[in-house]
Amino acid sequence: MAENLGTAGGPRRSRTRGEKVAADLVKGQKVLEVNDLSVDFGVEKEWVPAAIGLNYEVKAGEVLAIVGESGSGKSASSMALLGLLPSNSRVSGSVKLMGKELMGKDRVSATRSVRGNDVAVIFQEPMTALNPVYTIGNQIVETIRLHSAVSPDEAKAKAIKMLELVELPDPVKAFKSYPHQLSGGQRQRAMIAQSLSCDPKLLIADEPTTALDVTVQAEILDLMRHLKDKLNSAVILITHDMGVVADLADRIAVMRRGLIVETGSAEEIFHRPQHPYTQALLAAVPHLGQGGEGTADDVDITAALAAATGAELEAVDAAELAARERENERALAAHAAATVERGAPVLSLENVAIEYPKQGRVAAFRAVEGANLTVYPGQVVGLVGESGSGKTTIGRAAVGLLPVAEGSLKVTGREISNLKKNSKELHEIRRSVGMVFQDPSSSLNPRLPIGESIGEPMFLAGVAKGAELQKRVEVLLDQVELPRGYRNRYPHELSGGQKQRVGIARALSLKPKLMVADEPTSALDVSVQAKVLELFQGLQKELGFACLFVTHDLAVIDVLADYICVMQRGRIVEQGLRDAILRNPQEAYTQRLLAAVPLPDPEKQRERRELRELLATSGID
Repeated sequence: MAENLGTAGGPRRSRTRGEKVAADLVKGQKVLEVNDLSVDFGVEKEWVPAAIGLNYEVKAGEVLAIVGESGSGKSASSMALLGLLPSNSRVSGSVKLMGKELMGKDRVSATRSVRGNDVAVIFQEPMTALNPVYTIGNQIVETIRLHSAVSPDEAKAKAIKMLELVELPDPVKAFKSYPHQLSGGQRQRAMIAQSLSCDPKLLIADEPTTALDVTVQAEILDLMRHLKDKLNSAVILITHDMGVVADLADRIAVMRRGLIVETGSAEEIFHRPQHPYTQALLAAVPHLGQGGEGTADDVDITAALAAATGAELEAVDAAELAARERENERALAAHAAATVERGAPVLSLENVAIEYPKQGRVAAFRAVEGANLTVYPGQVVGLVGESGSGKTTIGRAAVGLLPVAEGSLKVTGREISNLKKNSKELHEIRRSVGMVFQDPSSSLNPRLPIGESIGEPMFLAGVAKGAELQKRVEVLLDQVELPRGYRNRYPHELSGGQKQRVGIARALSLKPKLMVADEPTSALDVSVQAKVLELFQGLQKELGFACLFVTHDLAVIDVLADYICVMQRGRIVEQGLRDAILRNPQEAYTQRLLAAVPLPDPEKQRERRELRELLATSGID
């Protein structure tokens, strides 16, 4: 958070009340110049390089996106600009802010004098960056008063004004709220308000939208774009999401293993990448349209959405739309015939309502109402929607972790809605269901080697033990393409992608008939995500398990699923075959979800933004 950027105890800088430093910047003026910047970390008495000889500049009103995989040095090099690295680091090179050197002899005082004041940071996870015991208003007021000689009342007025600027629906209420009382998107807006409260010349946005739903992400990107244009600030955007880069960036620097391997304009990088790593990075990006069997691409999706809302962004021939309808009808008929051949459903929900039970004074909360959903053997069903729509709730109920308040929920043909929490029958049903969680780091026991984590379900179920158990663990490691020698490693010794492979192996250990995957790739880099998705897809086809894939990433679901259910506010508002939902959506909410997906192409993304504005003006919420 801005007030924790090392400014406490540093010199306060007086400023004329109401003056906006960023307004003094002229578009195109150099704000930041980085020359030969290197960052090393001391590990076991050796210096390990994190960034090597970086050179770049950022101008007023410009967004420089620094992209690359985890460990490439993106965040480490950017935090080095402000002296925010741990004590086992060393930094060399030159960093100039508005011509002033920050890496000279007075490096500590120089960086302290600009933190929060001239340079602000938007962090990836607002819940951990904001102080949970102070209200949003108190934290913004503290930031303002640390850097400006203003009274508490003046600071409060400016804080509320900043909350209005970031378009929070009720700024006064948000001012009095604690972080946990706001949604993820609202917390991110509050953090942006705090970061901008001192009118910074340079804004460093470190994965600002990674944890957000696609619609909230679109709103935050629009907000950052408008604020950047209004304040004329320079922006460094750190991300691995190439759709976000296409939406916001003017120039791009691609990092790999501490080096900048390629730089250029957004158009040059996306359309004419030169370095093999950049080409591989772009090739790994999942995008809407690549899962279709026909010739549909991103432009077709945009056109279909425009036609569905009556917009005239692109002309769509009536005969073509009629042909699409006929094709959808044929596909549905073929799907119905295929489901008969597949046999009885593995998962079936009929008019299901799911409640979170009453806890103390907190009343029971009904998270899902009237849900109807069927998953057949060998089928992948995508469950999509915003946070709070009830996706994960259905996934947790399918494995018996949440009670069913109304309706019928059957797993492998057996009713579980009326079973007690610890009943023997429920335990037996759970053996036929595997679950892959969103965060592999928190779902694996840090004290167990991964071989034991994978083998634990088989041991507890009495399926195997001793040499037979070890053999099965080795087979599972082979299936998820991990070396057998990794069985003795602990989770912290593995990368994020490797830990997720362990999670998949553990979920497969009892040979489940149903797999529930809850956002299994949302926390992974794009290239790692592509590998995990390819692995998951291959295993699903090889082993033939049914899968309920919960996600808010429509591009991922386009690659994996053959049937999609769209959820909004606890209800399934639309469901159908993948191509029907993604290429010809009927519900306004589905149209809005698709319009919010950032495309990894600057030109197409501009078209998508125009469409999103048309949807907004048409009154769709």
